[in-house]
Amino acid sequence: MIEARRLHILRAVADHRTVTAAAAALYLTPSAVSQQLAALEQETGHRLVERGAKGVRLTAAGEILLSHTNAVLAQLERAEAELAAYSSGAAGTVTVASFATGIALVVAPAVARLAESAPGIRIRVQDAEGDASLPMVLDRQVDVAVAVEYRGAPPADDPRLTYVPLYAEPFDAVVPVTHRLAGSAEVPLAELAKDPWIGPYPGNPCHDVVVLACENAGFQPRMEHSSDDFRAVVALASADAGVALVPRSALRGMELAGVVVRPVDGTAPTRRVFAAVRRGAEGHPLIRPVLDALGAAAQAQPLPV
Repeated sequence: MIEARRLHILRAVADHRTVTAAAAALYLTPSAVSQQLAALEQETGHRLVERGAKGVRLTAAGEILLSHTNAVLAQLERAEAELAAYSSGAAGTVTVASFATGIALVVAPAVARLAESAPGIRIRVQDAEGDASLPMVLDRQVDVAVAVEYRGAPPADDPRLTYVPLYAEPFDAVVPVTHRLAGSAEVPLAELAKDPWIGPYPGNPCHDVVVLACENAGFQPRMEHSSDDFRAVVALASADAGVALVPRSALRGMELAGVVVRPVDGTAPTRRVFAAVRRGAEGHPLIRPVLDALGAAAQAQPLPV
Protein backbone atom coordinates (compact mmCIF):
# COMPACT_ATOMS: atom_id res chain seq x y z
CA MET A 1 0.00 0.00 0.00
CA ILE A 2 1.39 3.39 -1.03
CA GLU A 3 1.22 6.06 1.68
CA ALA A 4 -0.11 9.45 0.57
CA ARG A 5 2.45 11.38 2.61
CA ARG A 6 5.20 9.74 0.58
CA LEU A 7 3.47 10.90 -2.59
CA HIS A 8 3.65 14.46 -1.23
CA ILE A 9 7.38 13.98 -0.78
CA LEU A 10 7.82 12.58 -4.30
CA ARG A 11 6.04 15.60 -5.78
CA ALA A 12 8.10 18.02 -3.70
CA VAL A 13 11.31 16.38 -4.91
CA ALA A 14 10.07 16.58 -8.51
CA ASP A 15 9.18 20.26 -8.06
CA HIS A 16 12.35 21.36 -6.25
CA ARG A 17 14.85 19.05 -7.99
CA THR A 18 16.96 18.48 -4.88
CA VAL A 19 16.34 16.54 -1.68
CA THR A 20 17.61 19.45 0.40
CA ALA A 21 15.20 21.96 -1.16
CA ALA A 22 12.27 19.55 -0.93
CA ALA A 23 13.09 18.90 2.73
CA ALA A 24 13.18 22.63 3.49
CA ALA A 25 9.81 23.16 1.79
CA LEU A 26 8.25 20.29 3.74
CA TYR A 27 9.93 21.20 7.06
CA LEU A 28 11.71 17.84 7.14
CA THR A 29 15.35 16.86 7.30
CA PRO A 30 17.05 15.71 4.08
CA SER A 31 17.63 12.30 5.68
CA ALA A 32 13.90 11.98 6.43
CA VAL A 33 13.06 12.77 2.82
CA SER A 34 15.61 10.23 1.58
CA GLN A 35 14.20 7.60 3.94
CA GLN A 36 10.65 8.23 2.75
CA LEU A 37 11.73 8.02 -0.90
CA ALA A 38 13.49 4.73 -0.19
CA ALA A 39 10.35 3.43 1.52
CA LEU A 40 8.25 4.51 -1.46
CA GLU A 41 10.60 2.71 -3.84
CA GLN A 42 10.25 -0.39 -1.69
CA GLU A 43 6.46 -0.08 -1.72
CA THR A 44 6.31 0.27 -5.50
CA GLY A 45 9.13 -2.10 -6.35
CA HIS A 46 10.69 0.48 -8.68
CA ARG A 47 13.56 2.91 -8.58
CA LEU A 48 11.86 6.30 -8.66
CA VAL A 49 14.68 8.88 -8.49
CA GLU A 50 18.20 9.24 -9.77
CA ARG A 51 20.74 11.47 -8.07
CA GLY A 52 23.30 13.40 -10.08
CA ALA A 53 25.67 16.34 -9.82
CA LYS A 54 22.85 18.78 -10.66
CA GLY A 55 20.32 17.32 -8.24
CA VAL A 56 17.60 14.70 -8.42
CA ARG A 57 15.47 13.67 -11.36
CA LEU A 58 12.66 11.17 -11.66
CA THR A 59 13.14 7.90 -13.48
CA ALA A 60 10.58 6.74 -16.05
CA ALA A 61 8.82 4.82 -13.27
CA GLY A 62 8.94 7.94 -11.10
CA GLU A 63 7.31 10.02 -13.84
CA ILE A 64 4.53 7.44 -14.16
CA LEU A 65 3.90 7.52 -10.41
CA LEU A 66 4.02 11.34 -10.40
CA SER A 67 1.24 11.53 -13.00
CA HIS A 68 -0.94 9.40 -10.72
CA THR A 69 0.24 11.35 -7.68
CA ASN A 70 -1.27 14.57 -9.00
CA ALA A 71 -4.63 12.86 -9.49
CA VAL A 72 -4.51 11.10 -6.11
CA LEU A 73 -3.61 14.24 -4.17
CA ALA A 74 -6.30 16.25 -5.95
CA GLN A 75 -8.85 13.59 -5.01
CA LEU A 76 -7.67 13.69 -1.40
CA GLU A 77 -8.17 17.47 -1.42
CA ARG A 78 -11.75 16.88 -2.64
CA ALA A 79 -12.30 14.28 0.09
CA GLU A 80 -11.12 16.73 2.74
CA ALA A 81 -13.41 19.38 1.27
CA GLU A 82 -16.45 17.10 1.40
CA LEU A 83 -15.68 15.96 4.94
CA ALA A 84 -15.27 19.57 6.03
CA ALA A 85 -18.58 20.41 4.36
CA TYR A 86 -20.21 17.48 6.15
CA SER A 87 -19.08 18.87 9.47
CA SER A 88 -20.24 22.36 8.35
CA GLY A 89 -16.80 23.89 7.84
CA ALA A 90 -18.12 27.12 9.28
CA ALA A 91 -14.96 28.00 11.16
CA GLY A 92 -11.25 27.69 10.53
CA THR A 93 -8.11 29.42 9.26
CA VAL A 94 -7.14 29.97 5.62
CA THR A 95 -3.64 31.21 4.78
CA VAL A 96 -3.28 33.46 1.73
CA ALA A 97 0.03 34.42 0.13
CA SER A 98 0.05 37.47 -2.14
CA PHE A 99 2.34 40.14 -3.53
CA ALA A 100 2.04 43.54 -1.85
CA THR A 101 -0.18 45.29 -4.41
CA GLY A 102 -2.48 42.27 -4.53
CA ILE A 103 -2.83 42.44 -0.75
CA ALA A 104 -3.88 46.08 -0.94
CA LEU A 105 -6.12 45.66 -3.97
CA VAL A 106 -8.03 42.41 -3.37
CA VAL A 107 -6.83 40.50 -0.30
CA ALA A 108 -7.50 43.20 2.29
CA PRO A 109 -10.98 44.00 0.85
CA ALA A 110 -11.71 40.25 0.79
CA VAL A 111 -10.76 40.00 4.47
CA ALA A 112 -13.20 42.81 5.24
CA ARG A 113 -15.97 41.08 3.23
CA LEU A 114 -15.40 37.78 4.98
CA ALA A 115 -15.54 39.42 8.39
CA GLU A 116 -19.19 40.16 7.62
CA SER A 117 -20.23 37.22 5.42
CA ALA A 118 -18.22 34.40 7.06
CA PRO A 119 -17.02 35.57 10.49
CA GLY A 120 -15.91 32.04 11.39
CA ILE A 121 -13.20 32.09 8.74
CA ARG A 122 -9.91 33.56 9.93
CA ILE A 123 -7.53 34.77 7.22
CA ARG A 124 -3.77 34.77 7.69
CA VAL A 125 -1.93 36.83 5.05
CA GLN A 126 1.69 36.40 3.98
CA ASP A 127 3.54 38.78 1.65
CA ALA A 128 5.13 36.77 -1.18
CA GLU A 129 5.90 37.50 -4.82
CA GLY A 130 3.91 35.57 -7.41
CA ASP A 131 6.77 33.28 -8.34
CA ALA A 132 7.17 32.30 -4.67
CA SER A 133 3.52 31.90 -3.70
CA LEU A 134 2.68 29.09 -6.14
CA PRO A 135 5.38 26.76 -4.75
CA MET A 136 4.08 27.64 -1.27
CA VAL A 137 0.63 26.35 -2.26
CA LEU A 138 2.07 23.16 -3.74
CA ASP A 139 4.18 22.59 -0.63
CA ARG A 140 1.08 23.10 1.56
CA GLN A 141 2.67 26.08 3.31
CA VAL A 142 -0.36 28.22 2.38
CA ASP A 143 -3.87 27.47 1.13
CA VAL A 144 -4.34 30.20 -1.49
CA ALA A 145 -1.90 32.17 -3.64
CA VAL A 146 -2.69 35.47 -5.31
CA ALA A 147 -0.14 35.45 -8.10
CA VAL A 148 0.80 36.92 -11.46
CA GLU A 149 1.43 35.16 -14.76
CA TYR A 150 5.15 34.88 -15.43
CA ARG A 151 7.61 32.96 -17.55
CA GLY A 152 8.01 29.47 -16.23
CA ALA A 153 4.81 29.51 -14.18
CA PRO A 154 2.77 26.29 -14.09
CA PRO A 155 0.34 26.40 -17.05
CA ALA A 156 -3.39 26.88 -16.67
CA ASP A 157 -4.00 23.16 -17.19
CA ASP A 158 -1.43 22.06 -14.59
CA PRO A 159 -2.96 19.01 -12.86
CA ARG A 160 -1.69 20.15 -9.46
CA LEU A 161 -3.48 23.51 -9.35
CA THR A 162 -6.80 25.23 -9.98
CA TYR A 163 -6.62 28.84 -11.18
CA VAL A 164 -9.29 31.50 -10.63
CA PRO A 165 -8.76 34.68 -12.74
CA LEU A 166 -9.07 37.88 -10.69
CA TYR A 167 -8.07 40.90 -12.77
CA ALA A 168 -5.74 42.27 -15.42
CA GLU A 169 -4.13 45.68 -15.44
CA PRO A 170 -1.87 47.66 -17.76
CA PHE A 171 1.60 48.97 -17.02
CA ASP A 172 2.05 52.72 -17.50
CA ALA A 173 5.24 54.50 -18.52
CA VAL A 174 6.83 56.58 -15.76
CA VAL A 175 9.33 59.19 -16.96
CA PRO A 176 10.97 62.21 -15.30
CA VAL A 177 9.22 65.55 -15.82
CA THR A 178 12.31 66.69 -17.72
CA HIS A 179 12.15 63.75 -20.13
CA ARG A 180 11.79 64.50 -23.86
CA LEU A 181 8.52 62.50 -23.97
CA ALA A 182 6.98 64.02 -20.83
CA GLY A 183 4.60 66.10 -22.93
CA SER A 184 3.35 63.18 -25.04
CA ALA A 185 -0.16 61.86 -24.55
CA GLU A 186 1.16 58.29 -24.95
CA VAL A 187 4.69 56.89 -24.81
CA PRO A 188 5.97 54.60 -27.60
CA LEU A 189 8.22 52.05 -25.92
CA ALA A 190 10.61 51.99 -28.87
CA GLU A 191 11.43 55.64 -28.13
CA LEU A 192 12.84 54.57 -24.74
CA ALA A 193 15.35 52.09 -26.17
CA LYS A 194 18.39 54.24 -25.37
CA ASP A 195 17.25 55.38 -21.92
CA PRO A 196 18.50 53.91 -18.64
CA TRP A 197 15.78 51.80 -17.00
CA ILE A 198 14.58 51.20 -13.45
CA GLY A 199 12.73 48.00 -12.66
CA PRO A 200 12.23 44.91 -10.50
CA TYR A 201 14.90 42.28 -10.06
CA PRO A 202 15.03 39.24 -12.36
CA GLY A 203 12.75 36.59 -10.92
CA ASN A 204 10.04 39.09 -10.07
CA PRO A 205 7.08 38.43 -12.43
CA CYS A 206 6.88 42.16 -13.21
CA HIS A 207 10.48 42.05 -14.45
CA ASP A 208 9.36 39.51 -17.04
CA VAL A 209 6.48 41.74 -18.18
CA VAL A 210 8.78 44.75 -18.62
CA VAL A 211 11.50 42.86 -20.47
CA LEU A 212 9.03 41.11 -22.76
CA ALA A 213 7.29 44.40 -23.61
CA CYS A 214 10.63 45.98 -24.50
CA GLU A 215 11.66 42.94 -26.55
CA ASN A 216 8.38 43.20 -28.49
CA ALA A 217 9.27 46.87 -29.13
CA GLY A 218 12.61 45.78 -30.58
CA PHE A 219 15.14 46.32 -27.80
CA GLN A 220 16.57 45.01 -24.54
CA PRO A 221 16.09 47.48 -21.66
CA ARG A 222 19.32 48.64 -20.02
CA MET A 223 18.48 48.13 -16.34
CA GLU A 224 20.60 50.63 -14.43
CA HIS A 225 18.69 50.42 -11.15
CA SER A 226 16.73 47.55 -9.57
CA SER A 227 14.10 47.47 -6.84
CA ASP A 228 11.02 45.33 -6.18
CA ASP A 229 9.43 48.31 -4.41
CA PHE A 230 7.59 50.46 -6.93
CA ARG A 231 7.75 53.48 -4.61
CA ALA A 232 11.52 53.25 -4.89
CA VAL A 233 11.25 52.85 -8.67
CA VAL A 234 9.14 56.03 -8.95
CA ALA A 235 11.44 57.91 -6.58
CA LEU A 236 14.44 57.06 -8.75
CA ALA A 237 12.56 58.16 -11.86
CA SER A 238 11.74 61.47 -10.16
CA ALA A 239 15.49 61.88 -9.54
CA ASP A 240 16.00 61.61 -13.31
CA ALA A 241 17.77 58.25 -12.89
CA GLY A 242 15.83 56.55 -15.67
CA VAL A 243 12.45 55.44 -17.00
CA ALA A 244 10.17 52.64 -15.88
CA LEU A 245 7.01 50.65 -16.50
CA VAL A 246 4.81 50.34 -13.41
CA PRO A 247 1.49 48.51 -12.90
CA ARG A 248 -1.32 51.03 -12.76
CA SER A 249 -2.63 49.92 -9.38
CA ALA A 250 0.83 50.27 -7.83
CA LEU A 251 0.72 54.00 -8.61
CA ARG A 252 -2.42 54.63 -6.58
CA GLY A 253 -1.85 57.02 -3.72
CA MET A 254 1.82 57.39 -4.58
CA GLU A 255 3.73 60.67 -4.51
CA LEU A 256 4.30 61.44 -8.20
CA ALA A 257 6.07 64.78 -7.95
CA GLY A 258 8.96 64.84 -10.39
CA VAL A 259 7.54 62.23 -12.77
CA VAL A 260 4.94 62.02 -15.51
CA VAL A 261 2.76 58.92 -15.89
CA ARG A 262 1.57 58.14 -19.41
CA PRO A 263 -0.15 55.16 -21.06
CA VAL A 264 1.95 53.09 -23.43
CA ASP A 265 1.27 53.69 -27.10
CA GLY A 266 -0.29 50.66 -28.78
CA THR A 267 -0.84 47.41 -26.90
CA ALA A 268 0.06 48.04 -23.27
CA PRO A 269 2.04 45.45 -21.34
CA THR A 270 -0.33 43.76 -18.92
CA ARG A 271 -0.09 41.68 -15.78
CA ARG A 272 -2.80 39.10 -15.21
CA VAL A 273 -3.56 38.24 -11.63
CA PHE A 274 -5.20 35.05 -10.43
CA ALA A 275 -5.85 33.04 -7.29
CA ALA A 276 -4.49 29.50 -7.16
CA VAL A 277 -5.28 26.56 -4.89
CA ARG A 278 -4.31 22.92 -4.93
CA ARG A 279 -6.44 21.00 -7.42
CA GLY A 280 -9.47 19.62 -5.60
CA ALA A 281 -9.39 22.20 -2.79
CA GLU A 282 -11.45 24.80 -4.65
CA GLY A 283 -14.67 23.34 -3.23
CA HIS A 284 -13.50 23.28 0.40
CA PRO A 285 -16.07 25.10 2.58
CA LEU A 286 -13.35 27.30 4.04
CA ILE A 287 -11.50 28.01 0.80
CA ARG A 288 -14.52 28.53 -1.50
CA PRO A 289 -15.74 31.64 0.38
CA VAL A 290 -12.21 33.07 0.26
CA LEU A 291 -12.03 32.60 -3.53
CA ASP A 292 -15.48 34.16 -3.91
CA ALA A 293 -14.49 37.13 -1.74
CA LEU A 294 -11.29 37.65 -3.74
CA GLY A 295 -13.30 37.57 -6.97
CA ALA A 296 -15.84 40.07 -5.63
CA ALA A 297 -13.06 42.39 -4.44
CA ALA A 298 -11.42 42.23 -7.87
CA GLN A 299 -14.70 43.04 -9.66
CA ALA A 300 -15.16 46.08 -7.45
CA GLN A 301 -11.84 47.55 -8.62
CA PRO A 302 -11.77 49.91 -11.65
CA LEU A 303 -8.93 48.26 -13.56
CA PRO A 304 -9.22 49.02 -17.30
CA VAL A 305 -6.88 47.05 -19.55
